[in-house]
Amino acid sequence: MMNAAAINPHAGVKAGKHRKPWRIKEWMSGKGLEQKHVAEKAEISAVSIVSRTINGGANNRKVLAALRDMGCPEKYLALPEDMKGD
Repeated sequence: MMNAAAINPHAGVKAGKHRKPWRIKEWMSGKGLEQKHVAEKAEISAVSIVSRTINGGANNRKVLAALRDMGCPEKYLALPEDMKGD
């Protein structure tokens, strides 16, 4: 059985290691949101960056800010210190 690090060597890096992807996805589903909506809010064209950020493999600040601004609980996002409480 492969662990997350074997699948994604970037998972668990910095703030992303405490991110709760399943909670974020559950929240998005409850709001009827898709990754494309987050990309639009973040004003980025690559939905893949949204996916990587949600899953903890990236810490795209535009994506994290968009999720936060759309109402996603910060406790799911594991925001970098300088983004908390903005």
